[in-house]
Amino acid sequence: MKKLILIGSLSLLATSVQAELRINGFANLIGGITSSDDSMYGYDDDFSFTSESLFAVQVSGDINSKMTATGQIVARGKNDYEPDFEWAYITYQATDNLSVSAGRIRQPLFRYSTSSDVGYSYHWVNSPRVIYDVPTQNMDGVRFDYSGYSGDWEYNMQLGLGSFSGDFLGNKLAADNLLIASAELSRDWFKVRGVYGVTKVSTTGPELTMALDVIRSLGLPEFANDLASDKDTGTFTGVGMEVDKFDWFIMAEYTITEAKETFVPKTVSYYLSAGMRAGKWTPSVTYEKKDSANQPKFTDRLIGLPAEPLAIATQIGVGLQLGSMEEYSVTSVGVRYDLDTNVALKADVSKRSDDLDDTRDATAVRFAINYIF
Repeated sequence: MKKLILIGSLSLLATSVQAELRINGFANLIGGITSSDDSMYGYDDDFSFTSESLFAVQVSGDINSKMTATGQIVARGKNDYEPDFEWAYITYQATDNLSVSAGRIRQPLFRYSTSSDVGYSYHWVNSPRVIYDVPTQNMDGVRFDYSGYSGDWEYNMQLGLGSFSGDFLGNKLAADNLLIASAELSRDWFKVRGVYGVTKVSTTGPELTMALDVIRSLGLPEFANDLASDKDTGTFTGVGMEVDKFDWFIMAEYTITEAKETFVPKTVSYYLSAGMRAGKWTPSVTYEKKDSANQPKFTDRLIGLPAEPLAIATQIGVGLQLGSMEEYSVTSVGVRYDLDTNVALKADVSKRSDDLDDTRDATAVRFAINYIF
């Protein structure tokens, strides 16, 4: 079904004789290095451009007066610049206020969801990882976009229905029956948004399967089923705020992800960023926090077990959950310089402080060239 959606979208784009093709693109050349023996954002103490660099081309065209087709190909350095269709969708402009898009599209998760890969669109070297580093921001399905004005307020609402898949903690994650809704209000220099999503999530992997099979062999099928992630309900909640007075700005986003009936811990993430604009220069400071260090779940299933199965079940079941937990913060100081039209140079220094394991503390220095065309 997913392949049919992609092929259909691209076929309409390629074969429409009425279409006036529009080709745009963007690129992020990001290099980084960490302090000795540290690892952060995919960088180590050897300077590298691989982890976060990318090059993308977007093609769109009119099918008729009401419909357009869009495709976006992205080649990422971490994937050896293998090109991949990340967007491929059709949009129907139903009214002046309402549009409907179908295919592989972006989920309305965050403030910069649509442009999170476009480094030129924001002041950071890269968008805050505690928020934006999710298994995928895309989905296969349908999205409704509605926008308009109410007095001095501008509003934008989005509703997405579909599914997605990605990698999570070394496992494969699949989310079906996804419903996600967002609303954004803005007036002059103030903007606020909220988002809520719910889905049926499954997580699979050979090591996870083996761990659950061992627990079942101990005569604990209920404990194994509690830990398993098989079409269990997962939720996503987020709020965001932005004050932009042009000479200075402050913004924040806060998210909660949770799948109660699985081994995956509840995760709370947020960032707060502030900066000022002085001609072509934009210095800024950003604080990020991620916390999924919760008490292990389902341990009541182990009450009353004999010593040997108790030790094995605890080691595997609790260990599985502890291995998924994180608690750390990142403080970054950066600067953006608008070199020329559609070209920005950036640099930042980021320090990670890990509350669970101080051996994972790290400091990274990054440099970037962001451009659009």
